[in-house]
Amino acid sequence: MNRSRRRSSRPLAPFSLLLLAAALLAGCARMPESMPGLDRNLAFTPNDFDGASIHTRHIGASQERTCEAARRALLSQGYLVHTATSELVAGRKYYQPHTDVHYEVEMRIVCAPEGLGDTRTSAFASALQDRYVIKKINNSASLGVGAIGSVSLPVSATDDTLVKVGSETVTDAQFYERFFQIFERYVGVLPDLRPATAHPVPLQEREAVDRGTELPPAE
Repeated sequence: MNRSRRRSSRPLAPFSLLLLAAALLAGCARMPESMPGLDRNLAFTPNDFDGASIHTRHIGASQERTCEAARRALLSQGYLVHTATSELVAGRKYYQPHTDVHYEVEMRIVCAPEGLGDTRTSAFASALQDRYVIKKINNSASLGVGAIGSVSLPVSATDDTLVKVGSETVTDAQFYERFFQIFERYVGVLPDLRPATAHPVPLQEREAVDRGTELPPAE
């Protein structure tokens, strides 16, 4: 017992210490590659708030008519519209350019009235793109065989699952230009969605109806 304790308390040889230090340095050198975002020198500056916005259009139509045109524009391109009000329209579309890569694009259009009268509206469009890849996950389970007793056999299986690896706002100017071209066509062909106001009844006719008398025939 004393001999084993003495052997375990011996210091590591210098050569072993060198190997351990080299392994630690190699692990630290590979860390930024295996874990993106740890590189302190990575700089990112969003190029926003310039003079010409690709996300905005000014429409000579009511707020409700503008959002209805946006809804029809998304439906015409295969988007699944999940929100449609007089202020906001949102829809999703799914892409699979490769077997193992999937994209989900969500389009949102906000309709804001300009000034009084509800005759002009600002339409703000923005698209968010999410990227997914297929990852294989190993699942292990136990299979009990009751006929031969309480024996459990290990069973392994591999399942495919989608893992989100990126999310980014679409900044392609042509993407928004094509959307607004379709959108403005629907604005031009839509009828006025506001209910027609009844023509005011002249005061003389209202008083005659209240008294139950007939008006003299118009000359």
